[in-house]
Amino acid sequence: MSRNLLTRGRRAERPSLLVRWRGLLLLLLAALGPGLVSGLADNDAGGITTYSVVGARYGYDLLWVVLASMLALAVTQEIGARLGLATGQGLMALIRENYGIRWGSFAIITMLIANLGDTVAEYAGIAAGLALFGVPVPISCGLSAVAIVLLLARANFGRVQWAFVAVGFGVSLAYAVSAILSHPQWSRVGTYLVVPHGELTAAYLLAVVGTVGTTITPWGQAFIQSYVADKRLGPSNLPASRVDIGLGAFVTNLVAMFIVVACAATLWAHGTTTIQGAADAARALGPLLGRAAEVIFGIGLFAASFLGLGTVPLTSAYATCEAFGWENGLDWRWRQAPVFYGLLAFFVTFAALFVIIPGLPLISVMFLSQVLDGLLLPVILVFVFLLAGKDQVLGPLRSGRLLLGLGWLVTVAISVMSVALVVSQVVGR
Repeated sequence: MSRNLLTRGRRAERPSLLVRWRGLLLLLLAALGPGLVSGLADNDAGGITTYSVVGARYGYDLLWVVLASMLALAVTQEIGARLGLATGQGLMALIRENYGIRWGSFAIITMLIANLGDTVAEYAGIAAGLALFGVPVPISCGLSAVAIVLLLARANFGRVQWAFVAVGFGVSLAYAVSAILSHPQWSRVGTYLVVPHGELTAAYLLAVVGTVGTTITPWGQAFIQSYVADKRLGPSNLPASRVDIGLGAFVTNLVAMFIVVACAATLWAHGTTTIQGAADAARALGPLLGRAAEVIFGIGLFAASFLGLGTVPLTSAYATCEAFGWENGLDWRWRQAPVFYGLLAFFVTFAALFVIIPGLPLISVMFLSQVLDGLLLPVILVFVFLLAGKDQVLGPLRSGRLLLGLGWLVTVAISVMSVALVVSQVVGR
C-alpha cells in the first residue's frame, strides 16, 4: 500500500503528457502572429503584381528566386524576432542606442524612402483593383485614405487586419487551384525551383531584385521586431516564434510560387508576356474562375492593398518615433503623440496624391516599388546583423555562427545583385 501511495505521489508531481502538450500549445498560440502576418502582408499589391509580371515575362525561369527568398526570409525574420525577444525594443531604437543619432537617422531615412514607395504601391493596387469595377482612381484613393486613417485612429486594426489577410489568402488559394487546373509542366517547375535559368540581362536582374524585394522588405524587418516587442514576448518564446516564422516564410513563398506558375502556365504559355493592367493579371485565374476572374482578382487586390496600406505607414510612424525617442502608439491621442499621427497622415496623404497623377502606369508603379525595396534592403540588413553580432544586445539569445553567417551571406548576395542591377542599367545591357 505504501508503494502505491509513493507511486501516486510521483504521478502527482509530474505533469501529465496532456498538460505538457497543452502548455506547449499555449506558448505557440501566444507567439503566433508576427512571422505569419508579416509574411502574408508581403503578398500585398506589389507582391501579387511582381509575381504576376515575372511569371508572364519569364515563365518558370525565376522560380529559383522564390525558393531562395523563402530561405533568406526565414533567416532574416528569425534574427529580427530574436532582437525583439531579447530586448523588447524596436529596430530603430536599437540602432539609435548602439550607433548614435546620425546612423539612426540614416537608417530611418533609408527605410522611409522604401516605405513611401510601398505605400504608393498599395494605393496603386487599390486603384487597379477598384478600376475593374469602374471606380475612378481619385475616388478610390480618397476614400481609402480616409478609411485607413479612421480605422487606425478609432478602431482596432489588429483585428481588422486578419479579415484582410483571410481575403488575400483566399485569392492566393484561387491562384493555387488555377495553377493546378492549367496543367503546368510540374517536372519543369521542380527543376527550375532549384536550378537557376534564364539569360543574365539588365531586365532579368531587375526582375530578380524585384522578386527578392517583395519577399524581404525593409519595413518587414522593423515590423517583425516591433510586433514581437508589442506582444511582450520574451526569450522563452523563441521556439514558438521559430515555428511562426517558418510557417510564415513557407506559406508566403508557396503562394508566390503558385502565382508565378499560374501566370506562366496561362499567360506566358500563350504568348502574353506583358501585363499592362489588372485585367491582364486576372486572366491567370481563368482556368478556375473564367469570367469571374476579374471580380475575384479585383476584390483580392483591394484587400491585399488595404492590409498593406494599414501596415506600412503604421510601421513607418512607429520606426521614426522609435529612432528619435518620440511618443508613439495608437493608444495615444493626437494631442499626446502629434509627430506619430502627423507622420501617419503624411504617408497616407502623400502617397494618395501621387497615385492620382493622370495616366500613371499602376502596374509599373507596383513592380518598381519592389525593385526599390530590393535596392535599399542591404542597408537595413547590415544594421540588423551588426546588432545580431553583439552579445550584450542579444544575451542568451545571441545568434550562432551558422545563423549569423547565413544572414551575412544573404546580405552580401542582395548587395551584389543591387550593385549589378545599377551597373547594368548604366551600361545598358
